[in-house]
Amino acid sequence: MADAFPSFEVVPAVDMQDGEVVQLVQGERGTEKRYGDPVEAAKRWVREGAETLHLVDLDGAFEGERKNADAVAAVVDAVDVPVQLGGGIRTADDASNLLERGVERVILGTAAVENPELVEEISDDYPGRVVVSLDAKDGEVLVSGWTESTGLDPAEAASRYEELGAGAILFTDVDVEGRMEGVQTDVTRRVVEAVDIPVVASGGVASLDDVRALRDAGAAAVVVGTALYEGTFTLREAAAAAEESE
Repeated sequence: MADAFPSFEVVPAVDMQDGEVVQLVQGERGTEKRYGDPVEAAKRWVREGAETLHLVDLDGAFEGERKNADAVAAVVDAVDVPVQLGGGIRTADDASNLLERGVERVILGTAAVENPELVEEISDDYPGRVVVSLDAKDGEVLVSGWTESTGLDPAEAASRYEELGAGAILFTDVDVEGRMEGVQTDVTRRVVEAVDIPVVASGGVASLDDVRALRDAGAAAVVVGTALYEGTFTLREAAAAAEESE
């Protein structure tokens, strides 16, 4: 997994709800804007240079069971780049089935917080292929589709999951997620400094400067959604910005 992001990478998000690509504001249902077919979106990002795709089953994240399995399978079959998937993965069997069917990395959020040993169990069988998602608001980790606060510090939690075998941390700053108002790097930097595994940053990217800021904060990659779908900048422009010297 340490080799998953050998250099800083811009990773397009393909968030799915009811079989369509959507983007939510602050993770709240009812705020979604729809962007069409997941397979077409995935193919587009690969054409534009994506080296990894970030898939989220939003129905699964909210309801605890994967509702977009067919769409996920179609995307995995349609592209030839690694796909990481989160949303509704609650058991080792869920993870195993996905990993055996072509998903490169599974992302555990609520399940990892509620059952940390699950990270260790899956990682023992699939080293480096578990990403633990830590979504934080006001400095505390949230679960259940960002509806419940756990009181956990994200940097401390990241260190704990690294010890349990996580191959990477996906850190989402919910305070800025989906607002298109820019990023905050302080908490991201704290998470990066707490672990030796890659940290993938997510939330609030609204400009090429935001991409550079997260790179400079030490993130191994950044997930971008709304800014790409709204055409604020292109994936190629973001990749070029990421390669610029600090």
